[in-house]
Amino acid sequence: MAKVKPFKGVRPPRGMVTQVASRPYDVLDSAEARAEAEGNPRSLYHIIKPEIDFAPGTDEHDPKVYEKAVENFNAFQREGWLVQDDKEHYYIYAQTMNGRTQYGLVVAANVADYMEGRIKKHELTRRDKEEDRMKHVRVNNANIEPVFFAFPDNPALQQVIDTVTAGEPEYDFVAPDGFGHHFWVIDSPELIDTVTEEFARIPYLYIADGHHRSAAAALVGDEKARSNPDHKGDEEYNYFLAVAFPASHLNIIDYNRVVKDLNGLTPEEFLDRLASNFTVEEMGEEEYRPESLHRFALYLGGKWYRLTAKEGTYDDNDPIGVLDVTISSDLILRDILGIHDLRSDKRIDFVGGIRGLGELKRRVDSGEMAMALALYPVSMKQLMDIADSGNIMPPKTTWFEPKLRSGLVIHKLDD
Repeated sequence: MAKVKPFKGVRPPRGMVTQVASRPYDVLDSAEARAEAEGNPRSLYHIIKPEIDFAPGTDEHDPKVYEKAVENFNAFQREGWLVQDDKEHYYIYAQTMNGRTQYGLVVAANVADYMEGRIKKHELTRRDKEEDRMKHVRVNNANIEPVFFAFPDNPALQQVIDTVTAGEPEYDFVAPDGFGHHFWVIDSPELIDTVTEEFARIPYLYIADGHHRSAAAALVGDEKARSNPDHKGDEEYNYFLAVAFPASHLNIIDYNRVVKDLNGLTPEEFLDRLASNFTVEEMGEEEYRPESLHRFALYLGGKWYRLTAKEGTYDDNDPIGVLDVTISSDLILRDILGIHDLRSDKRIDFVGGIRGLGELKRRVDSGEMAMALALYPVSMKQLMDIADSGNIMPPKTTWFEPKLRSGLVIHKLDD
């Protein structure tokens, strides 16, 4: 069963939250972070992207960059830009995109739950990326940024969310990207107890986004436990920062592909090869978006095509085989275009659905790419079924939006 606890969050004063809060470290590069933080010493980028405080081109993995992160974290607290709550709380963090709001509970999740598989993952992680975030957690002795969890809907937890969010939020602002962010502090002892007790009835939590941050946070906590001869299990380092959303609140959007060449084929030959496994229909110049599972949108030569996978090309009883990303990876990218490793092949790139079909068209029309493939998005049920089965999704399968804003609350590992 899932074990969570309240914690003494480290947070910006209400009047500073828009200066402190930032996008997550992994959705922008150093130059973009430098530009966004320009003229703002309170930006969290000085902690999560501290290379911006050095000359452009500085290696973000240089030891002095990690040292700068903790120097800045300490300075933010000294200056009062980040202040620790004096009592343990849970928090509620809500996000609004396109008129739709999703509400998550901010909790300290349990390291042992991750290590023992009660926090389930659906993606592989890369050791180099884990190690980068582990260094960041170690030097700061804190989880600066949260991970993004989902859990099966729970009526009692929904009641807590409804009760607390009926009140005035602690933070309420619209970020530069147009997404709304809303944040409440749960300070009722009864509601805090309810959150703890209800999570203890939930068998599993699911990582929606932030697999590397989850792994790094849990591994550092495990390191601390192993190196402490007086370890008891209730120390703060046994927990890490997460925002957990009811599954029904979340919406996975499409994650699409663009490919540089047709592997020596002409467009006509490529379409002919597709016809063996797909029904191919020309849709014209108007954007076409797949409207159901096992349908794909192909953009090639200034035209959109609908591809419908034929019976027998997928297995609806296989949690991996049923995925459109598997069908397209095997039958189009591998068998026709010769792309075998989505993680390393330089001929393919990936475009989050938040950028729209117009971005796919633009990259093909510019001549940068030869074709684009838009996929029907994975469902939360598919994600949880795959995690429950112990399988791993193919790379670049899920895209969650909006991303969690960093800097609304931080979890220290020693208090």
